[in-house]
Amino acid sequence: MSAVIIFADMQMRTIEEGKIRQAATEELGRISTRLENNINGNVKLVQGYVAALETEPDMSQARYTQLGSHIIKGDTSIKNVAAAPDFVVSLVYPVKGNEKAIGLDYTKNEAQRAAALKVRDTRRMLLTGPVKLVQGGEAVIARFPVINVLPDGSDRFWGIVSAVIDVNKLYAESGLRAASLGIDVAMAATKAGSERRPFFGDDGIFEQNPVIMTVKLGHEDWQLAAMPKTGWSQPLSEVWLFRLLLALGGFIVVAPMLWTGRLTEERVRHVRALQEREEAMRVLSQRLDIALETSKIGVWDFDAVTGELIWDERMMDLYDVHPSGGKASYSDWKGALHPDDFAKCEAEFARAIESESQYNSDFRVICRNGDIRHIRAMGTAYRDSRGHKKIVGVNWDVTGDVRLQEDLRNANRHADIQNAQLEQARLVMESAAMHDALTGLPNRRYLDRIVTEHELSAKREPRLTIMHIDLDRFKDINDTLGHAAGDRILKHAASTLSANIFEGDFLARIGGDEFVIISSAANAGQDYMELATRLVDAISRPLIHEGHECRVGTSIGIASRTGGDEGVGQLLVNADIALYEAKRSGRNRVEWFTDTLRHVAVNTKKTADEILRGLEQNEFVAYFQPQFDAKTLEIVGLEALVRWDHPTKGILTPDKFLRIAESLKVVSQIDAIVLNQALLQQFRLAAAGFPVPKVSVNVSAQRLRDASLFQRLESLEFRPGSLSFELLESISFDGDDAGLIHQIERLKALGADIEIDDFGSGHASIVTLLKLTPRRLKIDRQLIIPLLESRSQQQLVSSIIDIGRSRGIEIVAEGVETMGHAAILRDLGCHVLQGYGLARPMAPGDLLGFIRERRWLKAPEAVRSA
Repeated sequence: MSAVIIFADMQMRTIEEGKIRQAATEELGRISTRLENNINGNVKLVQGYVAALETEPDMSQARYTQLGSHIIKGDTSIKNVAAAPDFVVSLVYPVKGNEKAIGLDYTKNEAQRAAALKVRDTRRMLLTGPVKLVQGGEAVIARFPVINVLPDGSDRFWGIVSAVIDVNKLYAESGLRAASLGIDVAMAATKAGSERRPFFGDDGIFEQNPVIMTVKLGHEDWQLAAMPKTGWSQPLSEVWLFRLLLALGGFIVVAPMLWTGRLTEERVRHVRALQEREEAMRVLSQRLDIALETSKIGVWDFDAVTGELIWDERMMDLYDVHPSGGKASYSDWKGALHPDDFAKCEAEFARAIESESQYNSDFRVICRNGDIRHIRAMGTAYRDSRGHKKIVGVNWDVTGDVRLQEDLRNANRHADIQNAQLEQARLVMESAAMHDALTGLPNRRYLDRIVTEHELSAKREPRLTIMHIDLDRFKDINDTLGHAAGDRILKHAASTLSANIFEGDFLARIGGDEFVIISSAANAGQDYMELATRLVDAISRPLIHEGHECRVGTSIGIASRTGGDEGVGQLLVNADIALYEAKRSGRNRVEWFTDTLRHVAVNTKKTADEILRGLEQNEFVAYFQPQFDAKTLEIVGLEALVRWDHPTKGILTPDKFLRIAESLKVVSQIDAIVLNQALLQQFRLAAAGFPVPKVSVNVSAQRLRDASLFQRLESLEFRPGSLSFELLESISFDGDDAGLIHQIERLKALGADIEIDDFGSGHASIVTLLKLTPRRLKIDRQLIIPLLESRSQQQLVSSIIDIGRSRGIEIVAEGVETMGHAAILRDLGCHVLQGYGLARPMAPGDLLGFIRERRWLKAPEAVRSA
């Protein structure tokens, strides 16, 4: 009897659990269907972008954004869509919030490279995820290949389009976040050969005999598992009453009960199987219905024997046909067709029925309000059980695609027109780019083209002459009378040159005040020296500009070849060398390039090469000349002076190499070497017990513009005022040079002092003092040397000292070559003395001994030394 009761109780629980599992299956089926259809709906939206890029591979960002506003609109899970030709992102929609994605190279991104290459290799859409986003949240990434069909019929892989689908929104739209949800759901990604990867819900649900469903995504599947929120074992209502009745009935009808239980079990099994089939059919039908509704696809069925045509509601909406009785006919379809498409459509339909083959057609229909829709139809012919020929198929509205294609074609035609206009504009701009806007002469770019043409025709034109012309004092006119006067001078020079050159010669303005004449072989017999002299005289004639007489000089360098061995480019260099010699020799003159000038140029080149090698071999060193207090003759500073320890020529002073170093743009490197050695020497003297309050180094304009100077100073720890920079005489501040002044103020801010070098030589002036407010002022040695013999010279130096004192500037006298000089300068109020009379520049190894032994006090009075 107990066994019967237990058996019946188990049967009741089995039936109850079956109902619970059935309810969970239904609820999970709805979620699975919505999830799959929502993903597919987003995929179809992005395919619109892919179709556009396949026909318009050179799409701009503006065009891409315009398409995005039409394709991706409304409430969608798509966060952004990026297009990456050759795997580099160049287009993104929306742009706002996704600017950093521009320029991303998928092939260099470890996280995305494999998926991007797989899309290229398979040429199929690839859906992966969910993945965590850098900006937060999770997303599914859909990647699509973009294939361009070339004019010869072949295709080319253009790149990929990637769409980011927000999974949180996807979950919400699919019902996974619904408060009324009666089941707990877990999801995991699976693919062949890989372990299950959970990404939603409690992974433990998979271990509790859940209901399982799978969403197919191509590259991988999503497995959904569900169970009731209250679990599978739920309390049965009136269980004890049921058990009591079972016990009572068992005593009466034990045997019939056993038989009834068996029949009940069989019935439950059959009912369950039937319910599962019905549920599967219901889920399949529901899934199909949602898919059709989402895609707006209409379904139809046509019997060729009976002529019966069956349309669903979406078909009627597509054709804007709503017949009485709700049933459409073949005549309804024909009546809706556009007259121009009728013959083609009917022939295609008849051919598909006759051959029992696939049916594909594109045509137009006219709605009742006159609107035209573009329809795409697909179908499959078959025979039913009665042998009737039938076609079942689908229709969908492709009006948007057709209009998009038309827009793209129109855009391409417009782009072709624009390209033609741009090409015309390019030719005009190229012509303008080849000529100087002020004088109308060919410019440097045009000259380069002519040089190339002459290089190619060297054998045909072996005799060639080039004249390089530079205007003297042009900068003075520009600076004093303004650019308008300068422009007048340039136009005057251009017209003068044009009027005097030989017929057929090429004239170009290649720089601010530089011109080049290339004379062809046809004029090889002409007297170029006479022409050059005539040009010098003609250009030097004065012009009157706004009441001012404007006059410039002209320096000309000439180079010729009589054979075809020397290139035109080298001829230009030779003419430039000759021009340099003309300007060096006094300006307003003509120089012809000779072997002597070539020798000078070669030696300059050799010295330049040796300077570069010397920098590599650390041959540039600092020598140090002490500076003394004028009253006590104690050392108060050191000036670091650069020397070149040449391997064959010995110690060289700056006058032997500095000009060439400036042309090589390496003076800043030399300055840096001297600065480092000066700071090292100051440290060594302090460590030896002979601290020097200040060390000064020269600084060039190159070095002032060198960012590494300030980086170096910022990395040092030095006492403010212990390091001083002497501005070289080649730096002038009488003009408007705000950039250099700004750099000097930066040096002051870092704790370095500024000194004006060679004051009184003509380079430094009162204007300089007012602009820079230096810490020290060094009087040029040319003013100091005559002090012993000239009272007027003493008064001049005294005035300079008084000027410095009035500005709070310390005065340093250079060129102190006797103790007599020292005494006079002390009495005039000078602060610091420097010169051969006290100490010569010396190597670092000699400096400590000189200071320790105080040799400047023991030596006899020095005499002037060269």
